[in-house]
Amino acid sequence: MHSTKPVILTIAGSDSSGGAGIQADIKAISATGGYACSVVTALTAQNTNGVTAVEPVSQKMIRAQLEAIFGDLPVAAVKVGMLGDGATIRTVAEAMRRHGPAHLVVDPVMVSANGDPLLAEEAVAVLRDELLPLADVITPNLPEAALLTHCALPTRLAEVESLFAGLAELDCATVLLKGGFLQRESRSPDWLLSGGEVRCFDAPRVMTINTHGTGCTLSAALACYLAQGLALELAVASAKHYIDGAIAAGAALRVGHGRGPVEHFFRVSPRSGVTP
Repeated sequence: MHSTKPVILTIAGSDSSGGAGIQADIKAISATGGYACSVVTALTAQNTNGVTAVEPVSQKMIRAQLEAIFGDLPVAAVKVGMLGDGATIRTVAEAMRRHGPAHLVVDPVMVSANGDPLLAEEAVAVLRDELLPLADVITPNLPEAALLTHCALPTRLAEVESLFAGLAELDCATVLLKGGFLQRESRSPDWLLSGGEVRCFDAPRVMTINTHGTGCTLSAALACYLAQGLALELAVASAKHYIDGAIAAGAALRVGHGRGPVEHFFRVSPRSGVTP
């Protein structure tokens, strides 16, 4: 028998604590029905308290990883996360143009949940011009959306709409704007901007500090659901449902002394107490 499980490639940085980056993507893809493979763009020394060191992978090695994957595996979708600098963005963009994956989800990783910068300032324009136009969906959080649009960072729910016009002007097909940074709100909405329309995907906010890797997890799950043939809005709704469940189950985890991870495998964990 041959498996029909879709192959999802994640291109991102490694998180030594296992809660975000490549590690979170592999967990999310595996938990949502895909086969995960990876291209590592950077090594990070980090834990639940923050990032203490970053070491980029050479462009030669990134290209070698990309060619090894695309030369053998039937990649159904690609999720791009932390790239770190302009050279890496150009390398990845060139590979995406050459190999043309059916689905490309770009999480424009610029700032961590702890406020640590993860993309060199001079690389933001390269990201905006070289990679975002190739994406089917980009998934910025509020600080990243503010940087991309040169707008003020919203701090309240009522201020988020100020970003919509600038996001609509970006050269990309669809934007899934993540609202998780609105920590003082009782709701946790995300907004899908596509075809000139805005749809809100809302859920109650889980009051927990264990939110490390939520953005990585959501975008990886979205790529996986798109690869399984779900239409855009259903794929977004499914990814949103998955991350909400992972956050709820992760609230009980005790990993490290800071901002802990979500529970990626809550659907198969007998102790999670969360129903799929």
